[in-house]
Amino acid sequence: MVRFVAHLQFLPLLLTAFTLVSPVVSVKHENFKTCEQSGFCMRNRAYADTAASLGTSWTSPYILDGKTLEIANGHLTAILLKSIGEGQPPVELPLTIRFQEPGVARVSIDELKRQKGDIKLRHDSHARKERYNEVEKWATVGGVKVDTGVVGQTVDNETIVSYGPGSRYKAIIKHEPFAINFLRDEQVQVKLNSNGLMNMEHWRPKVDKEHSEGEDVKEGEEHQVKGEDESTWWEESFGGSTDSKPKGPESVGMDITFPEYEHVYGIPGHAGPLSLRETRGASGSYNQPYRLYNSDVFEYEMDTPMALYGAIPLMHAHRKDSTVGVFWMNAAETWIDIVKEKQSSNPLSLGLGGKADTKTHWYSESGLIDIYVFLGPEPKDVLQQYGAVTGYTQLPQHFAIAYHQCRWNYVTDEDVKDVDKKMSKYRIPYDVIWLDIEYTDGKKYFTWDEHTFPDPLGMQKQLDASQRKLVAIIDPHIKNEANYPVVDALKQQDLAVKNKDNAIYEGWCWPGSSYWVDCFNPLARKWWTSLFTYKAFTGSAPNMFLWNDMNEPSVFNGPDTTMPRDNLHHGNWEHRDVHNLNGLTFHNATYEALRSRDNPPKRPFVLTRSFYSGSQRLGAMWTGDNQAAWPHLAASIPMILSMNMVGYPFAGADIGGFFLNPSKELLTRWYQAGAFYPFMRAHAHIDTRRREPYLAGEPYVQIITQALRLRYQLLPAWYTAFHIASTTGAPIIRPHFYVHPSDVAGFALEDQFYLGDTGILAKPVVTEGAESVDVYLPAGYTYYDYFTFTPYTGAGRTATIIAPLDKVPVLMQEGHIIPRKDRPRRSSGLMKWDPYTLVVVLDKDGKASGSLYIDDGETFDYQSGAFIHRRFEFSSGQLSSSEVPNPQASTKVARQYLKSMGGVRVEKITVVNAPNTWAAMGKVGITEDGKKRTAEMAWFKGRNGSADWAVVKNPGVAIRTDWAIDF
Repeated sequence: MVRFVAHLQFLPLLLTAFTLVSPVVSVKHENFKTCEQSGFCMRNRAYADTAASLGTSWTSPYILDGKTLEIANGHLTAILLKSIGEGQPPVELPLTIRFQEPGVARVSIDELKRQKGDIKLRHDSHARKERYNEVEKWATVGGVKVDTGVVGQTVDNETIVSYGPGSRYKAIIKHEPFAINFLRDEQVQVKLNSNGLMNMEHWRPKVDKEHSEGEDVKEGEEHQVKGEDESTWWEESFGGSTDSKPKGPESVGMDITFPEYEHVYGIPGHAGPLSLRETRGASGSYNQPYRLYNSDVFEYEMDTPMALYGAIPLMHAHRKDSTVGVFWMNAAETWIDIVKEKQSSNPLSLGLGGKADTKTHWYSESGLIDIYVFLGPEPKDVLQQYGAVTGYTQLPQHFAIAYHQCRWNYVTDEDVKDVDKKMSKYRIPYDVIWLDIEYTDGKKYFTWDEHTFPDPLGMQKQLDASQRKLVAIIDPHIKNEANYPVVDALKQQDLAVKNKDNAIYEGWCWPGSSYWVDCFNPLARKWWTSLFTYKAFTGSAPNMFLWNDMNEPSVFNGPDTTMPRDNLHHGNWEHRDVHNLNGLTFHNATYEALRSRDNPPKRPFVLTRSFYSGSQRLGAMWTGDNQAAWPHLAASIPMILSMNMVGYPFAGADIGGFFLNPSKELLTRWYQAGAFYPFMRAHAHIDTRRREPYLAGEPYVQIITQALRLRYQLLPAWYTAFHIASTTGAPIIRPHFYVHPSDVAGFALEDQFYLGDTGILAKPVVTEGAESVDVYLPAGYTYYDYFTFTPYTGAGRTATIIAPLDKVPVLMQEGHIIPRKDRPRRSSGLMKWDPYTLVVVLDKDGKASGSLYIDDGETFDYQSGAFIHRRFEFSSGQLSSSEVPNPQASTKVARQYLKSMGGVRVEKITVVNAPNTWAAMGKVGITEDGKKRTAEMAWFKGRNGSADWAVVKNPGVAIRTDWAIDF
């Protein structure tokens, strides 16, 4: 949501903070910093330019003091020395390299003087003196085992450390100048500081420059050293605010090179391509670095490195049959430059056809240099290694992966009930309806407007009758108004964010004058939890869940549309240190509040707009305030794929576009694409026309309904994909390079993707007026149209799929078994006891496999073994179901759950590419629980070029037991 509607009592102030705009105006660039307006960004880029201009004569001023080096218990420790000029003692920088299982290395560099607190702060600041060192408290899950098998040796100017299974990995640490090469199987995969761009701005006092009598002293000229630009060292102004910078310059930087890797992915959120662009020098490159600084950017533009609402500083590098990754664990504002240099052994090649090195340059405003290195070797390995550090995605309640209906705003409780009735009347499935800020009493959270929502419990009771849910918004800004118990408690208990003078910080957001709850404070989180009890939050019911918006945080009158960097959080950490973590801490507080609300606890559902590494453990995210425009529909796919490739797969985009009014064609195509978003929600701005699916008119209503029914039909496959993601870190929707890591031609593909392990390949139509799409199919595989079973043979080139408006281009890759539920219902909750359909897509050898995961979809009992996990195999003419081992199968809750599912069965089996020898068969033999029986089977000859297929009618096998069907 963005700030277009101003209420009269706040209009004069809001007009001074920003200019009200109509929904047709795009992003206001003047509200957000570019590199040229960011002092530390300019300094680090200039540092890189100096190094480049000096070439081989440039020497990094950092060396490792070999006398301090120790290796013990999987850790390497040493002191780095930074040379700062003749006659000056070097700056001491403690280095720690932790070697962790499975084959993960973490490089951390601090500053000893700040670490000891041996510095003086300016302006009598209350800020902490240390560099911020608590990112891991929020971003990581702990419990990662140290690799005790580490072996190290030092020879001359190098220390070589072998680690990982079978000592497969090596870290070669060069002492002077300091640099590290990481190797896998004796080949260099990742280089740190190989270009000498490491930069840790050490603490130094501000010394006023002496001037001649009568000479004017310009701001920033104090203690000016030739060749250095200190103009932004001591203070910096932007957006009408001056940053006091009590600790002076403190940025950190490092170059990270991926030798012979041409494609890099990750570092969301940005509205750009999946395979990241260069940012310096090359034709077609961006002219700005990628920025990570969580920001409330409304109507964001396409194909830009501009920061958006969240930041995950994980980058993959991929080449044929090899993937590596780095995680830059720093929560301050961060910029990343990317340059790709072609290397060729043939001087006549003019750079064509040679291998490329991708050189990246990372720099953050403050904090530590803290880098995790993941050596793969496959994309799945990098995500599993990253997930072991930061945690895997939440396994949500089952309703959360179904369809969500939202707009700003459903204006009354009767409006909500009317939409609910009409969705049922038109047989349009949905699970959740949402309330934006207008449900509250004057933007006071934990209240209801008594005039428009007089009976919230009655509203939720009607929803519950169809097993539907309600989601209400609660943001981190608390209205500063008398006689509002929430803000009174916030102030009395001293739980709000402070300004640089250590007084409560006042800013402006939706309610007008507001304070911000400081969720870094454990007492604030405890208090926040107390607000969500049913007694405290009157009108809330067990089927009500939460939406956290504006948690970057968005501050209408703040610099970069957020709070000042010298604000203070719990522990006296400056906001600059923790900015990108802020949304995660609020998301976490709400998650824990919902988990505590019910006894026994149920899985919370909390949507967040702002995020950081680790947010995946807490709930879903969405791509923010997009537009009803075809480019935004197209961009949603690489944006969501990028989230899936950084371990946060529960991601979606506003179907239909938040701003503006979509054409009926665009709305229809967006629903077809949205049916394949992991998080599927339609949302719209308050100034747009109502666009509930039943209002679209025919044929659009029916086509949209069919897209939604496709989503609901495949919910078993979706839920299984969520389970896999929650246990291995695998993406829920997967780009081509993840599934086919050897297929070089597909490494930049970003408009088609696979659903989990199912072999389902989707390529939504994202172009106005298009009636076909070209789908790239890798060599060696046959694909079948999901609806018609028309075969397409992969040959490393595109195949044209006819896709009129009523067709979603979806293919099935041979060799897979897809679980479905085919009976249409009003909500996913009403499908719980419905029977299953299995679609078996045979490969050329007559084989196929797949899996199905089921639990109660609501509680945490699955963590105690209360689930069903089946493996399906088709081979040698037999389809079988076997149990995936469950170590907790004997627990009481596991046995109870298994018993409760005894009546759920398979009602149909469809076999695609069925052999013609089955034509006269008529029956199949079934073995279950030691008993044999038969079931009818019909074989069908494919028409108009489609594959032959067969159907087993009502096999009646239980979903929870072992069985075999012989064809």
